[in-house]
Amino acid sequence: MDKMKKVLITGGNGQLGLSIRKLSAEYSGLQLICIDIGDLDITDEKALSKFILEMRPDVIVNCAAYTAVDKAEEESEKALLINAEAVYNIARISKDQGIFMIHISTDYIFDGTAHKPYTESDPANPVSSYGNSKLQGELKMIESGCAGMIIRTSWLYSEYGNNFLKTIRRLATERSELRIVEDQTGTPTYAGDLAKVIMEIISNLKPSAGVEIYNYSNEGIVSWFGFARTIVELGGYPCKVTPIPTSAYPLPARRPMFSVLSKEKIRKAFRIEIPQWEESLKVCLANMKPDK
Repeated sequence: MDKMKKVLITGGNGQLGLSIRKLSAEYSGLQLICIDIGDLDITDEKALSKFILEMRPDVIVNCAAYTAVDKAEEESEKALLINAEAVYNIARISKDQGIFMIHISTDYIFDGTAHKPYTESDPANPVSSYGNSKLQGELKMIESGCAGMIIRTSWLYSEYGNNFLKTIRRLATERSELRIVEDQTGTPTYAGDLAKVIMEIISNLKPSAGVEIYNYSNEGIVSWFGFARTIVELGGYPCKVTPIPTSAYPLPARRPMFSVLSKEKIRKAFRIEIPQWEESLKVCLANMKPDK
């Protein structure tokens, strides 16, 4: 009988952390240890090291992140501390203890000037403090020499926490019209789908060295306007959705105008089927029904 695999999840109360926890009952060979900021400050290297040495996990999935994109413009040091230095802390300890590390990154490491889906080897060029902090986290993990993988994702939403889906649903009940940016294009990603991929990868882990980078989002391409309009239509809200340019909705942080990710590498490596974003949105909305 195979040994039970112990998996430490940081950011356990975030969208992805909660989605992984929800799935855990389906994976009898995995024992989850979930922590969040209230349990442990991952920027405190001594406390982090002590905790990991006590728990002795086989795998660490780092879902913890500073995600306030606009606030990061004025809190760049805090974003770097959480998104880069803390990642390095986890990666170094993982290297020393022979722990496999999975780190979640973002489409915001790209500048959004491409005209075809970004591959894992395309050059990074973040246009915001948040994007830069996430890129620095990737580089520090690679620098650590640990064994693991970086999974870049985009436009994450779920039944949990604060996200675009939940904001649009709320606003659609409060307003007769929503004005949504149309010239930023990407792919929404249902956290439940990403969680399933992570759990499948962990369940079938093989010994490896170094850090591999993979992209994962749902399939399809849409603008924020198109995403919002679909949410409103599926929810049957009597609310008009109007397209606007980015210039009509200025924010402190620049966003990539095009951030579609190529999933060829992860699909081939792990033989996974990736759902279309519209289908996954319907699944998420069905799961949210009781809370509507």
